[in-house]
Amino acid sequence: MTTTLRGAGRGLTRLPLLALLFSVFAFPVYGQEVQRMTPDEAVELAIRNNLGLESTRITTETKKRTSKYAWNSLVPTVDIGGTLGRLNSPSTGMTIGIDPVTGTVVPYSYEVPQWVLSGSVSVGLNINFGLFEAMRMLRLDYESGLISYEKAKSQLERDVRKSYYQILLLQENLDLMHENLATAQRRVEMADANYNAGLAPELTLLQARVAMENLKPAMDELENGIKTSIAAFAMNLGLPYGTEIDLIPAGEELDYVLLNTEELISKASSNKPDILELKQNLTLLQSRRKATFFQVYTPTLSLAWTADPAFQGDPLSDSWFMDDGWKQSSGMFRVTLAYRLSSLLPFTSEALGVKELDDTIRSLNISLAQAVRGTEVEIYSYVLQLEKSRGNIEALKLTENLAKQSYDLTEQAFEAGLNDYFEVQNAGLEQQKARLEVLKEKYNYIMGLIDLEYAMGVPFGTLSRS
Repeated sequence: MTTTLRGAGRGLTRLPLLALLFSVFAFPVYGQEVQRMTPDEAVELAIRNNLGLESTRITTETKKRTSKYAWNSLVPTVDIGGTLGRLNSPSTGMTIGIDPVTGTVVPYSYEVPQWVLSGSVSVGLNINFGLFEAMRMLRLDYESGLISYEKAKSQLERDVRKSYYQILLLQENLDLMHENLATAQRRVEMADANYNAGLAPELTLLQARVAMENLKPAMDELENGIKTSIAAFAMNLGLPYGTEIDLIPAGEELDYVLLNTEELISKASSNKPDILELKQNLTLLQSRRKATFFQVYTPTLSLAWTADPAFQGDPLSDSWFMDDGWKQSSGMFRVTLAYRLSSLLPFTSEALGVKELDDTIRSLNISLAQAVRGTEVEIYSYVLQLEKSRGNIEALKLTENLAKQSYDLTEQAFEAGLNDYFEVQNAGLEQQKARLEVLKEKYNYIMGLIDLEYAMGVPFGTLSRS
C-alpha cells in the first residue's frame, strides 16, 4: 500500500507574492547558488565535511599506525655513548717489567695521562608472554577504533536523515499555512460580497479580516523556525553560513514495510552499533587482562650485551688506532631469567590489578546483557510505533476527507449567507488539523524506519528498499 507524499513547495505556487517574499527573506544572499540535494547527497556531504567525524577518523588512523608497527616491541634497545674527560690532578701507575741489563723482574712506575677517552655500547631486550598479548591488544584496539568510527558515522547519518525529514515536515506545514492564508483571503472577499449584498453584518466582515491577519504572525514564526533548522542543518553538513538549501524528498510515495519482530530483534542483537562496540570493548578488556596476567605471573627473559672500551693512551697525543689502544673491563653478553615472587602474594598491587580487571569484565558482561535486553525492547517498541503510524495514517486520511467535506459544505452555506463566520472558521481549522496530522504521521513513519535501521545496524534504506 502506498501513500503519496506531496513535495515541499507546491503550495507556494498558489500564492506567487508570498512565495516571492519568502524566497527573498528566508536567507541572507551571498551570491551563492541554491544547493539542491537528496537525503543521500546530504549524508555524503556530512560524512565528508563533519568535523566531529573527522576527529574520530584521525584517532582511528593513529590506532591503525600503532597496530601496524606493534612488532616494534621486539626491537631491542640500543644505547651508545662516548666520554672524553680530564682528571683533576695527574696520577701514576705501577707495572712489572724485566730489566734489560740484569734480566730480573722489577717494578716500574708510569704517569697516567690526565685526558681519558672511553666508550659504551649496550643492547638489551626483555621478553615476556605478556609482550605478545600486548601486541594483539594493539590490533584489537585498532578494530575497536574502526567500530567506534562506523558507529559515529551511522549516528551522523541517522541524525542528518531525521533532520532532513523534520525540515520537510516544517515546509509542508508552511505550505498548509500558505493555503490557509489564501483561503482566509477568499473568505474575506466572500464576507465583503455578502456584506455589500445585505446578507451578512459588518461584524462578519471584520471577523474574517481579523482571522486572516492572525495567521501572519504564526507564519512568520514558522518561517524563522525553518531558517534556524536549515542553518543548523547546513552546519552539520559543513556548509558555510548563509548557504541556501533546497531539500528534495527521497520519493513521491511512502512504502509500508512488512516487519518480522523476531528477525529484527535477532539482527539488532548482533549488529547494533552500540552492542558491537560493547562486545569489542569486552574483547579488548579480556586481552588486557591476559597481558597483565602474563606480565605478573610468568618469568621475564632478558637478553643483554654490553661493551665499555677505554683508550689506553693519551687521546690528545696518541693515535686512536694504535695497536692495543683499546681495552674493556666489564663488557659481556648475558641471558637472565627473572621472576617476581612478591606478585604471588594476593594482596600485592599486581595481584589486585588482575582481580580488578576480572571485576570490570564481569561488569561489562552485565552491561552487554542489559544492552541486548534493552535492544529487544527497543526494536519491539519501534515495530509497535510503525504499525501504529501505519494504522493512524489510514484513519487520519478518512478523517481528513470527512473534514474536507464538512468544510466545503460549511463554506458553501456561508457564501450563500446561511452560516455565520465562526462555523466556517471552525470547519477550516478542523480541516487544517486533519491534514497536518496526516503529514506528521507520515514523517513519523519515515523517521521510525530510520531509527529501526540504526538499531539493527543495517545500511539506511535497507528496509524500505526490501
